[in-house]
Amino acid sequence: MQQIKQSLRGHTDKLILAPLFKLLEAIFELMVPLIIARIINVGIAAGDTGFILVQGGWLLGLAVLGILAAVIGQHYAAQAAADVGRVLRSRLWARTMALSYEQAEAAGRGKLIHLITGDVTQIQHGLNMLLRLGVRVPLLAVGSVVMALWLNPRIGLIFLVTVIALGLSLWLVIRRILPGFGEIQAEQDELSRLGREHLAGVRVIRAFNRQASEAKAFDRVATGLTRKLMRVGRMIALLPPLASLFIHGAVLGIVWLGARHTYAGLSNPGEIIALVSYMGITLLSIMVAVHLTIIFTRALASMRRVEAVLELTPSIVDGPGAVFDADAPVLEFDGVSFAYHMGARSALADISFTLRAGETLGVIGGTGSGKTTLAGLILRFTDAAAGEVRVGGAAVGAYTLRDLRGRLGYVPQKAALFTGSVAHNLRMAAPDAAEEELWAALEIAQAAEFVRALPEGIDTEISQGGVSLSGGQRQRLNIARAIVRRPAMLVLDDASSALDYITDAALGRALRDWAEGTAVVLISQRAASLRLADRILVLEDGAAVGLGTHGELIERCAVYREICRSQGLCS
Repeated sequence: MQQIKQSLRGHTDKLILAPLFKLLEAIFELMVPLIIARIINVGIAAGDTGFILVQGGWLLGLAVLGILAAVIGQHYAAQAAADVGRVLRSRLWARTMALSYEQAEAAGRGKLIHLITGDVTQIQHGLNMLLRLGVRVPLLAVGSVVMALWLNPRIGLIFLVTVIALGLSLWLVIRRILPGFGEIQAEQDELSRLGREHLAGVRVIRAFNRQASEAKAFDRVATGLTRKLMRVGRMIALLPPLASLFIHGAVLGIVWLGARHTYAGLSNPGEIIALVSYMGITLLSIMVAVHLTIIFTRALASMRRVEAVLELTPSIVDGPGAVFDADAPVLEFDGVSFAYHMGARSALADISFTLRAGETLGVIGGTGSGKTTLAGLILRFTDAAAGEVRVGGAAVGAYTLRDLRGRLGYVPQKAALFTGSVAHNLRMAAPDAAEEELWAALEIAQAAEFVRALPEGIDTEISQGGVSLSGGQRQRLNIARAIVRRPAMLVLDDASSALDYITDAALGRALRDWAEGTAVVLISQRAASLRLADRILVLEDGAAVGLGTHGELIERCAVYREICRSQGLCS
């Protein structure tokens, strides 16, 4: 639990003060039955009203002190738990953002979200209960037994036997409950995954009339979760009556034996009342302890899951730092190969080319030819298995990730927008960009016209993922966001696939005028979008089968010629 311990650092004062004040509260509570016994045995027996009032004052004082100690202890416990929860969420989020695409997929995106929300909340709740009750409950349970033995050793033995028997019985039940919590969390992860998939693909589900079958699939998982919850719930339901059976049996034993001892002059009524009070404290303490065991078990399972992610070492890390050479080629691929899995077919094999400032490199190929992989290698989403990718004369692995990606503008294949205004989305690439710069980028991206038509223009709020916009509008806003940065290199990964040919052509002309001095990597399925590129790289099954201008490739590259013919660009 080294990672969890690191998250506790800096909160030592609260972690000490919280249980300390709860310890004081428990001590005050244990003193109450003794004072009540004195009131009965001395004050009431002698009819001494003054003594009763004095002892009542002590009871009132203990109550006030107990309340103050409880409030202060719970304040520190809640604050410490909230602070640790915040630290854990921040660390989990930072680690999730640092994982490579392959690591994030292997961990499970739905699981990562549930860790940050559900599991950290479970840990936070467990820590809060530990600080509030982890010291208080054991002290009350053990203290009650000790005080009972001190008051009357013979009757106190009933306490000892009852607590031991009850503890063993409860442990046997809890042992059967504990494994169920791990199964429940796994089912919750699966339910979360299905829910995310169904919500993301709701249009496809409706289009193919699969609502009923998908509802059945969801219901199967939900039913499995319900059964596990019911099984665990039934066993948990056994705990209160089991504890009550032992404790109330012990109370009967105390009253019966106490009455005999009182009649024989071996005890007094005050002791018996105190012993019954201590038994009540013991019952409450054991029931709380059982509840805490369940909370701590769930928190421990969550801690293991969180720990597993925090211990993941990101495969893509910062380099030592490199200097961008403005005179060197902006981008170089030197014999680059890459495969997604050990022993798998290469997604890219022995790719080499050079791209200088002001030049445009078009990349084209069929589905699965390696185009998106090539873009990922430039931005270091993945690292090459062989060869070297260089930006500004230095290997991409030599740069810090912030420096490397800060020099690049990237438009992904799938347009990504976030909740917030249009301006907020554009400023994700350049936080200090003036409004005039945002409008200039929108003009180049052919997005200014539809943004002006929005209810509040550039300040119009966009829903999550930009679902209120068309695919082409989302793509144009993504292109504008990359342009705002004024990067040394712009990487467009099939970024205009949702645009009509007229808008695509206008975008191409605007980009050529804007990109003077900027290197552009233009990945597209459309040969028409790449015709005016300085060079075009043709990929097939991860291999470069052609590199040249549109005219050169028409003459000597059969793959490119076939692509153009299929798109009606040549006879």
